Amino acid sequence: MSYKKLEIWQLAREIVIEIHEITINHLPKFELYETGSQIRRSSKSTRLNIVEGYGRRVYNRILLSF
Repeated sequence: MSYKKLEIWQLAREIVIEIHEITINHLPKFELYETGSQIRRSSKSTRLNIVEGYGRRVYNRILLSF
């Protein structure tokens, strides 16, 4: 099973897309680059943390099978 099949990862991906669209379309120009960039990066970070946790779980399972 891949992390891409996890429902939480799929939801996080949808949220990242929504946040990206919101920050691009609704933030004032002066906040678009600095604040908008920080918001987008933090939303992506959530998805990456899910992948990292999944990878550790799979890696530990492989180590324990030896």
